[in-house]
Amino acid sequence: MSIQKDYSDNCHTDRIFGLDIFRAIAIILVVKEHGSFLLKNTVLDSLPSIKMIDGVDLFFVLSGYLIGSILLKEINSGEKFGIRELIRFWRRRWLRTLPNYYLILFANYLIIYFGIIQEDIQQFNWKFFFFLQNFSSPFHGFFWESWSLTIEEWFYISVPIFLILFLKFLTPKKSFILVTVLMIVFPFLYRIGIMNYSINDFYLYDITFRKIVMTRLDSIAYGLLASWVYYYFNNYWVKFKTSSFIIGIGLIVFVLNYEAEYNTLYKQVIYFALGPISAMFLLPFAESIKMHKGVFVGIITHVSKISYSMYLLNLALIAEVVRDNFAPTNEIDGIVKYLLFWFFVLVGSSVLYKYYEKPILNFRDR
Repeated sequence: MSIQKDYSDNCHTDRIFGLDIFRAIAIILVVKEHGSFLLKNTVLDSLPSIKMIDGVDLFFVLSGYLIGSILLKEINSGEKFGIRELIRFWRRRWLRTLPNYYLILFANYLIIYFGIIQEDIQQFNWKFFFFLQNFSSPFHGFFWESWSLTIEEWFYISVPIFLILFLKFLTPKKSFILVTVLMIVFPFLYRIGIMNYSINDFYLYDITFRKIVMTRLDSIAYGLLASWVYYYFNNYWVKFKTSSFIIGIGLIVFVLNYEAEYNTLYKQVIYFALGPISAMFLLPFAESIKMHKGVFVGIITHVSKISYSMYLLNLALIAEVVRDNFAPTNEIDGIVKYLLFWFFVLVGSSVLYKYYEKPILNFRDR
């Protein structure tokens, strides 16, 4: 049985609009945050703001859910899931993620080398080619946005391997949940093991806990858990979708409003589980939203499709270029450049998707 979809596509026959909304919200939150500096000292910056969940957490959970759905279909197909299927799985994923990644990695190097943005080219090394730049220690000053991509890559390298091992002794149902529990528990315990009470500022906290592979693998694993519930307990998934959504919103409100110092157990350990758990509870309701026509549907679907390109382009290649070369000089200038920032992110990502990303996906799917 061949793998039919990758993590960015829907795990069912047709696209599910609710999951496109999920992904579109995630990328909008990320891009909004990266461009927010342009609005400093403007009237928009002084307006009351609504706290929002981390968009990357939404990406992590959705990716885990879709990949988990693919793997569950694969291991329950009645055919062996072995080395050949594993290689096919990786090939399809890597044709989805690696071409864009290496292209933008090269572009990052060039714009720093030629002095277009003020980052540290000395931080570039061989680790970026193998997604090792933040495996167990912090990195900084070069291709910042790659931190979440390394977490995803290592998750999707390790999970199928563990599945193959456990399937030798256990049923697919037990193997999958055991792998899921392992991927949730290990990072949680790892965060406990590296707790550092001397860290009490956001920058050190961010690069030491939030942006490390070993500390964040569980964020994606909650998506695996959701896919397991969907596959084996679909009646409960459907029956409790509204209750689950309310719980998810409640958890998000709690996470956004509970204040704690960066050097606490809550902030260094528990916090990184609560965000993804909140997102996980939103999935049943999101998965139930079905729409097929209309301008709004078209816009959301398009943003969802180009979200990977948006993630890679928006920070260094657009936001930091503006910051280091065209910094706002007054309030109106800041607002105009913020709007232009969004324009170039959307147009640039659409072009990258249409002429580079999509042709590679078409080649993969032949």
